[in-house]
Formats: sequence, structure tokens, C-alpha cells
Amino acid sequence: MQAIILAGGKATRLRPYTEDRPKAMVEIAGTPIVAHQIRWLVASGVTQAVVSCGYRAEILQDYLGDGSSLGIGLTYAVEPEPLGRGGGLKFAARHLPHPENFTFALNGDIICRFPLSALLEHHRSAGATATLALAPYKTTWGITDVEDGLITGFRQSPTLPYWINGGIYVLEPECIEMLPDKGDHEDSTFPALAKQGRLGGYQISGYWRGVDNAKDVIEATQDIENLG
Repeated sequence: MQAIILAGGKATRLRPYTEDRPKAMVEIAGTPIVAHQIRWLVASGVTQAVVSCGYRAEILQDYLGDGSSLGIGLTYAVEPEPLGRGGGLKFAARHLPHPENFTFALNGDIICRFPLSALLEHHRSAGATATLALAPYKTTWGITDVEDGLITGFRQSPTLPYWINGGIYVLEPECIEMLPDKGDHEDSTFPALAKQGRLGGYQISGYWRGVDNAKDVIEATQDIENLG
């Protein structure tokens, strides 16, 4: 199995962590995000991956090398200019060792621990052209419970009954061809597939966390240390 990791973002919201490194190299519990991701992919049976790079690509290449230290074969797709996430995916897909096969793809700011095999099984059973892993939406705001004009209680940062794009996908070759050369696939390719009834959605039941700001770095580190 093969994968693409989108690891080229500057991540200005994560400064000062990203002053001298790409977002995927920010450390969580002493290990860069991208290394957490690769270990998860390897444990799920992925043997080869393409790392999509842009900002400070040399930092990723120096740290990961050919991937052998992490038990995977790695190649790199260094964008000549910022292509956006959809364009970056399409550009990286040209470097896949098996372009005729499906590929997993994930954003470079995700920490997760759920069965990747379950995502693939759902994708196949749905007969989808692409499938998104969906994470439960946990608000950062506190919620008030109100009854007859009176507040009866408070809930801090609850999980709401909604699902968000978890930034982890299964993509068939047909979907790769539909990606924009430049721009965001979430504004173009995915809505088009959804209208055609060809976009699957798998609801994650295990651990998932996006790392977008300094608070996320601290809380994700605590999560990983507690998970062991």
C-alpha cells in the first residue's frame, strides 16, 4: 500500500514552532508529527509514501532520509511554487510507485490512532471514488444549558453532534485525475464527487487530533503521553 503526506505548509498559526521548520516537523511528545504519521502508516501495512514538500523541504529530507529507519520507502515531491493542497496532492501523485492503485493521503498536521484498514474497508464497501475520514467536532467554546430562561449548567469544550473532514483520505486513480493543478480539492474535487454520489465518509472511532496552534501542541503531547 502507498500514501501521500502533505507536509509543505508554512503554518503561520504555529509560530514560533514553525519559524525554522515545516509544520509536519513540529514535535509532539518529543517526536515530529510526520514521524508519528509514518509509524501509524507502517503499522497499517503501508510500505511506500511520497512526502509533498515546499517550505523548508530540506528539513524533512534530512530528518526522514529514504525512510528506512522508519521501515518505509520514501520519495519526495518538492513543489516549484505553492500549488495549494489539491495541486500539491496531484503533483505528489506523479511520484507514486503504483499510480494505477488507490492511495491513502493525509495532511501533515494530523495525529491519529485508528484502524486504517477500517477506512479502506468502508471505502471499498461504499464503492466510492474517494473516501474521507470524518472526525467528531469538539468545540473550543464552553456551552450553556438553558431552561425557561435560566442557565442550568455549563459544559466546557463538548463534542457536538457533527462530523468534520479529518484530513485523511482514500483516493482512487480517477480522483487523482480530478484534482486541480493548483488550488484546494476541498473546494472543487470533493464537492463534485459528493454531487455525483461517489464520495464516501468514514466516521473515526479512535484517536484523532489536528495540530493547528500552540495550544494543540501542548494538548496533543499530553494525549500521546497518556496513550503511551
